[in-house]
Amino acid sequence: MCTSYEPTHRDEPDSFDIFPLADFDYKREIYKDYTAPIFRRGAEGYSTDPATFGIVPRKHIPPNVKVFDTMNARAETVAERRSFSGSWNRLRLCLIPCKSFFEPNYETGKAVRWKIGMADSSPFAIAGLWRAWDEPEGEALSFTMLTVNSNEHPLMRRFHRPGDEKRSVVIVPREGYADWLGCSSTDEARSFLNLFPADDMRAEAYPLPPRRPVTRASAPNQPDLL
Repeated sequence: MCTSYEPTHRDEPDSFDIFPLADFDYKREIYKDYTAPIFRRGAEGYSTDPATFGIVPRKHIPPNVKVFDTMNARAETVAERRSFSGSWNRLRLCLIPCKSFFEPNYETGKAVRWKIGMADSSPFAIAGLWRAWDEPEGEALSFTMLTVNSNEHPLMRRFHRPGDEKRSVVIVPREGYADWLGCSSTDEARSFLNLFPADDMRAEAYPLPPRRPVTRASAPNQPDLL
C-alpha cells in the first residue's frame, strides 16, 4: 500500500512530453489529501490537472463514519468497492507522474522506510483513477493508485509487515501511456494491471530524518519528549 510518493516537478527535465506542464504549486512529497498533478485525456486532448491524493477526501467522509483511506485501489475488487467502482466503470483513468514512492521494509525486525523507483532514476507514471467533487469554489478532483498482488515479485514482496499480503502500485510502461488513458472498456483497462519488471526497478533504505527533541526550553509547560 503506497501512502506517500515523490511527484515530478516543473523545475526538473520534462519526461512526459505529451502532457502539458503543471501550472500550479504542490509539495515535494505527497501524502493523503495533498494536491498533486495527474494526467488525463479528454475531448480536447491531454491535460495535467491538480487533484488530491485519496479518491474520497477526508472532508467528504460523513461525520458519523469512521475515517478510512482511499489512496490505493485493489485491482481485484476495484469494480465492486463503492469508493472506486464508479470511477472504474466510467473509465475515469489517469496517470500519476512520479520520481519514487515509499514502502516499509521489515527485514531488520522493525519498519524501515524504503524509496522505490526506476533503475535508471528516470521518472515514471502510476496507473490511477480520478473522481470529481462539487466544491464551493468549483469542481475539484481526487485520485487513487491502482495496486496488484506482489507476493511473487522479487522486489515488491520485500515490503509491508511479515504475514501481510504484499502489494505493488501499477507502473505503466512509457509506451503505454496513450493506450492506458484511451481504454474503451474495463477489460482493456484490466490488461494494464500488471507488475513492473523487477530488473528495471531500484530500492534503497530512505528513513525519515529524526524529529527534533521538544525540550522544556522550547515547550516550558510540557515534559521532555522526542
